Amino acid sequence: MHSRTTTTIQDPKNPEHMKTFTFDLAYWSHNGFQVDQDGVFISADPNSIFASQRDVFHDLGRGILDSAWQGYNATLLAYGQTGSGKSYSMIGFGANKGIIPNVCEELFQAVENREKNQEYQVTFSMLEIYNEQVRDLLSRTKKPGGLKVREDQQLGFYVEGLKSVPCENYAQIERLMEQGTKIRTTASTNMNTSSSRSHMVITIQFKQVFLDRDLTKLSSINLVDLAGSERQKSSGSEGDRLKEGSRVNLSLTNLGNVISALADAALRKKVLHVPYRDSVLTKLLQSALGGNSRTALIAAISPADISYEETLSTLRYAERAKKIRNKAVVNTSTLMRESRAENSKLLLRCGNSRITEQPAYWPAQHGLGPRAPQRTWAHLLAQAREEWRQQYAAVAQERQMVKTSPHLLNVNEDPQLTGVLKYFIQAGSCDAGQSASNAITLQGLGISDKHASFTNLDGQVAVTPHSKCKVVVNGVPITTKTRLQHLDRIILGSNSAYLYIGFPSERGNEDLGRFDYDFFQLERAAAEGVSVDKLGAGNSADGKADPSVLAVFQDYLKLMPLVAEANQMSEELKKELKMELKVKNLASSDSRGYDLQKEVMVKVTNQRTHEVWMWSKAKFINRKFLMEELYQSFLDGEDRHVAQEDDPFWDPAEAVHLGSAHIWLQSLAYRMEMEEQVEFLNCDGLEEAVLHVHVTPCSPAGQACGEEDVVTDPWELLGKRMDFQIHIVRCLGAQWLKEDAERGIQMGYRIYDLPHTLYTKPVWKVVNPQIEESVQFTALNASQDFLNYLQTNALIVDLWGLQEGCTALSCSQPGLMVTGEGHILVDTKKTATVMDTGQTTPTQTSELYLKLLKLERETELLRNINRALREENVSLRESLEKTGPRQQAHKPPDTLNIGGMTTDREMNQMCPQRASYDGEFAKALKVFYQSMNVARGQFLKLRHYKPPEDDHMLRPFVLQQSQMLRDFGDLLESSLWKLKNDVALIVKKKRECLLQGE
Repeated sequence: MHSRTTTTIQDPKNPEHMKTFTFDLAYWSHNGFQVDQDGVFISADPNSIFASQRDVFHDLGRGILDSAWQGYNATLLAYGQTGSGKSYSMIGFGANKGIIPNVCEELFQAVENREKNQEYQVTFSMLEIYNEQVRDLLSRTKKPGGLKVREDQQLGFYVEGLKSVPCENYAQIERLMEQGTKIRTTASTNMNTSSSRSHMVITIQFKQVFLDRDLTKLSSINLVDLAGSERQKSSGSEGDRLKEGSRVNLSLTNLGNVISALADAALRKKVLHVPYRDSVLTKLLQSALGGNSRTALIAAISPADISYEETLSTLRYAERAKKIRNKAVVNTSTLMRESRAENSKLLLRCGNSRITEQPAYWPAQHGLGPRAPQRTWAHLLAQAREEWRQQYAAVAQERQMVKTSPHLLNVNEDPQLTGVLKYFIQAGSCDAGQSASNAITLQGLGISDKHASFTNLDGQVAVTPHSKCKVVVNGVPITTKTRLQHLDRIILGSNSAYLYIGFPSERGNEDLGRFDYDFFQLERAAAEGVSVDKLGAGNSADGKADPSVLAVFQDYLKLMPLVAEANQMSEELKKELKMELKVKNLASSDSRGYDLQKEVMVKVTNQRTHEVWMWSKAKFINRKFLMEELYQSFLDGEDRHVAQEDDPFWDPAEAVHLGSAHIWLQSLAYRMEMEEQVEFLNCDGLEEAVLHVHVTPCSPAGQACGEEDVVTDPWELLGKRMDFQIHIVRCLGAQWLKEDAERGIQMGYRIYDLPHTLYTKPVWKVVNPQIEESVQFTALNASQDFLNYLQTNALIVDLWGLQEGCTALSCSQPGLMVTGEGHILVDTKKTATVMDTGQTTPTQTSELYLKLLKLERETELLRNINRALREENVSLRESLEKTGPRQQAHKPPDTLNIGGMTTDREMNQMCPQRASYDGEFAKALKVFYQSMNVARGQFLKLRHYKPPEDDHMLRPFVLQQSQMLRDFGDLLESSLWKLKNDVALIVKKKRECLLQGE
């Protein structure tokens, strides 16, 4: 929700919780638009609230231009989450030009209408800050470690050696932006980085010379596209021992600290220090943030519910920034003043550029007159014209080759960088790889010196991988010569993606935009057998897929290329790690059988030591940042050795979750013993091991209940004491132990309201370990909730893998309430209330509670006896009145009901076969529930039984699944039939007994 000045967001988890923020301007561009004939997004109707690129430029861009014409420095910052529209607002896409190209275009349109007594000088520079290193995007030479940021007393911070190019028209600036984008794309590929994690700064120096007044005005226009502002919780180092994985996050954090300090200063709060020097970004933005500049901030936000926390963070960031008050001044000087400038200052100006600072002057030779600046400008302009002439010739040649030759077009995660690089496949054979001797020189992670060969013969193009080099065509890895078709998708190395454009005769009016980065990853995932259906996206009532599963699928797609890159870095750095994506809870359900929330994890295996770690998405992304820094040092020839505790490829040994087993507790609600062998299913839904377990109802002394203790209705146990034992017998066929004989296992479970998980003792170096651990639980006063739990829930036992050097899971039981006999109390709501109001220990409390409960039961029993006696007295009195004196001598009835119970006299005079009927009924129920447990296991197995990736195995899969369905149906039918027959037989015998009694 928004108006022209306010933005309101709603918490998706708490719809009543809404927050409103007020700014100078607020725009909506998510919907309400249509596309005109030129491809420009325009408002769909007069009532639409859609804001177009022209609307944003009219409000912000024109203000920047007005400030520049007046002689002020001007700065525009774009901040927000990756994918929220920062770069779209600043650069634009396709026909929808952003603020930067519109500002440049209108600047030169105004210059063309200049007065005769005025001259204008425009220079353009473009830089990128990644990992605290500065790269000149207009220079093809890369300086190791990046350009240096220097400080001058008068100039402030500036970038030493940054190229600043004189421009005469908008077409030249447009070409410079294309050149800078191309270098940025190449650098992104070489350094294995994403453009969304780097800051881009464009600086336009605009100088006005008023010849009739010997006056100059100089304005620095700084346009800054900041890196994505993802929060640490969603994509950072949360839960990792190695903090601050990326210095990109660090620079944004420092920027936030500077903004907060300046905002406090604007509110007249005491600020001791503004931390400009803590990062390269804040050094260069010092004057833009708190000095001589008119500055605006675009805060780009996403309307998606999943981005709520990040959106809220961005809006709060912008709210702090709006409190800052700068003191901008008009930057004027006289030509005489320029000519007297110190030589050292002039030399700095000639070779360097900077972000907005104090009033700047065009460099002049020491001792020259007023016309010296113009002669210097003319010399620089002539030099630039020669470079332009050469570049235009190269561009014209490239455009002609695009029309006539087959070529590869790069596809980047950032749409702004897609289609920037073109590699032409000439007639004959040509090699592709990192070596400069190749006809096609490629850079990127996992690309070898001689990676692949392309042949262009007889109107056909084919690709052949060299040796074991990785080449993927249309999502499928290839090892032999493969013919290419127009619009085939090619991935070289770990993740360098290209779209093949065929001969002109093959081309049509295809929409190349649909073959974006996501298309490549979807195709790759499909080839590997990963899809939304495999992740279990069941259709909801409205026919749409489960949004949570779709979010997991998107995470999976996002991490696929990152995992491939991490594996390649591990291989080149000889770390011997293999990383693979897993979906946590893919085949897991909660205690009621409902699917658990799924989450993408990364399984990391040391192929030499066989150590295994499971990393969360956040931890893996953080580690990959660190891996990239280490890998870049390796590429730069620096020492790649790091201490083990600082190595992003290493972690201490830890226990690994292997799988879960479900033991349904319905039998316990009928006080029936249960013995089962249940599968532990891993995250892929495959059998990891088999659990042998006993669940036995028992007496307080631990003696197992017999068939005579079975109840036909669980509510008979309401309010009564229940004791039962869970006996973990053994674990059979654990794959974890088969893979490495030095490993161990532990099991853990938690029942009902226990505050902690109970773990068995660790067992090492045994493939089929005997556990033989039994725990007795007691519910002193079985509640309705507890009985419902037993009838509808399963006990979940988790299997944990131990490896050499890891700490076993704690077997202690802190904070658990126990009875006087030492049994663990469950269903303890009343007991918990007692504990809250007293100061006694858990053991003392449980003993007091036992005594109190015993007194309550005795009191209730006396009440029942008293009530039964009164009713019996009334009944006897009525009988005496009706039957007369003779009947008064008869004995009282043989039965006396007391609180739902019968006396021994009644029990002795009942049909002698009554007890046997109850026993037979208990046996029938026991057999039925055991059959149902087996059926549940088969049903869970069917749910998670996925089709094979190999098409040749599809027919056997269908046959096997059909057989499993038949077996499942037969089991259900036979179980129900047997139960009906058993119950019918019991009812028949009981009727015969009653007839005999009559």
